[in-house]
Amino acid sequence: MSMDRLLLAVLVLFPFLALGTPPLFDLDEGAFTAATTEMFLRGDFLSTYLLGEPRHDKPILIYWLQAIAVSLLGGSEFTWRLPSALASSFWILASYAFVSRVRDKQAGLAAALIIATAAGLIIITRAATADALLNLWLACAGYATWLWLREGQRRWLYLAWLAMALGFLTKGPIALAIPGGALFLWCLTRGDWRTFLSWALPPGPILLFLAVAVPWFAIQTWQEGPGFLTGFFLKHNLSRFDTPMEGHGGQPFYYVPVVLISLLPHTGLLLMALARLKSVWRDELLRFGLLWFLLAFLLFSFSGTKLPHYVYYGYGGLVLILASQVEQKTMPRIAMRWLLALSGALTFALLLALPTLLERALPGLKPDDLLLAQGVGNYFGIEYSLLCGVALVVSLLPLLARALSIRFALNANGLLAGIIVALFLLPIVGKVQQEPIKQAGLLARNLSGPLLLYGIDTPSFQTYAGRQVEKRPPRAGDLVLTRESRLDQLPATEVVFRERSYVLARVK
Repeated sequence: MSMDRLLLAVLVLFPFLALGTPPLFDLDEGAFTAATTEMFLRGDFLSTYLLGEPRHDKPILIYWLQAIAVSLLGGSEFTWRLPSALASSFWILASYAFVSRVRDKQAGLAAALIIATAAGLIIITRAATADALLNLWLACAGYATWLWLREGQRRWLYLAWLAMALGFLTKGPIALAIPGGALFLWCLTRGDWRTFLSWALPPGPILLFLAVAVPWFAIQTWQEGPGFLTGFFLKHNLSRFDTPMEGHGGQPFYYVPVVLISLLPHTGLLLMALARLKSVWRDELLRFGLLWFLLAFLLFSFSGTKLPHYVYYGYGGLVLILASQVEQKTMPRIAMRWLLALSGALTFALLLALPTLLERALPGLKPDDLLLAQGVGNYFGIEYSLLCGVALVVSLLPLLARALSIRFALNANGLLAGIIVALFLLPIVGKVQQEPIKQAGLLARNLSGPLLLYGIDTPSFQTYAGRQVEKRPPRAGDLVLTRESRLDQLPATEVVFRERSYVLARVK
């Protein structure tokens, strides 16, 4: 096996690295897995409920995939995340195949590396949520659209609309808005309306879209009435752009630091692209990728609800631009070395300093969070510090040894950063933040009495308990999971479990 094939194999399998090690994270992973758990508890695999209430946030596809995984392999962190990891592997492979086809294999490997190892994407590619799956469909829709533009074969148009249909079943209208909006803007720059209309109004592909995307929505509306459609489309889609939901707001420039940090250790490639923006615009493929990214960036920058991973919906286009920087000839090689080395060194310096930074932040925390995170620096062992230190040295080697290629710097930075985050950082954060909830849930699995959450929103408790959990005023006999600061708000209780600010207590 050649080194390039070996690297590709490693990148395709990268989302599985330590996949089952961290506990499920609340709120997002907990909400998705708890809703799937509730499908089993209710015996209803068409409608989604969370803590006894209808959940109209997302369509059905990711829940079905999680349910299949759990049915076949049993419930575990690995199993809950398996559909996302598989989707991410296909996303990496699809990006490699497309970029290799329209550019070359070296650019394809760079695209795969960025998706597999960029800091923000490492998290989203292994999370038990709908986002990895949506990113796969967005990439497939966008890339199939470009191949249809360039090659004119109708099969690519069918593939694009099929991917959008599956994306619609994954997360709703955004699966249409991003690919369609990117192509609209690209055609606008060319004054080519005929091409856009040919893409937007093809009878056969649209029928395929309707056949895949509409049946579940129709069945849900028939079962639950028009309130389902208004809840899904108006509240959980359109309303997100008007007002912040669940406290997830932010300023218009919210996504500037998100993009810079989420791309580490590959942010240097973004800076190269910004320095060559005119040449990026002149290249039709890169212009398409730029408009794809800018659409997502601007759309969510002016949205009332902001979450970091929203901007990743444009990364299928951005990765085309970043991958093209590796072999470009216009920027001096020494400048490229410096940019890659410094972005890598910054990444590993931040990771190395993280335990100290977290310890210094402790005094500013609320009492419950201070109790939860007490001694967080001790969770980072000597192995973590040594690996970060070695990675920091390796990131600077291309400046000292000119025989080392720019590609070496890119690959080494990406793989080392990915290993540190996946093997060390995410498990540590999970242990600090989620381990008490996991242990309380596993204990509650075999205890009698109704289960409640009081004053907290940690739905992973239901996933680990494998039992119905409610949010209502407590009654005698209830088992209640809460925080230390809220314990005295409950009636008389008997503490069953207590760990680092989380308390499981039975109401007397």
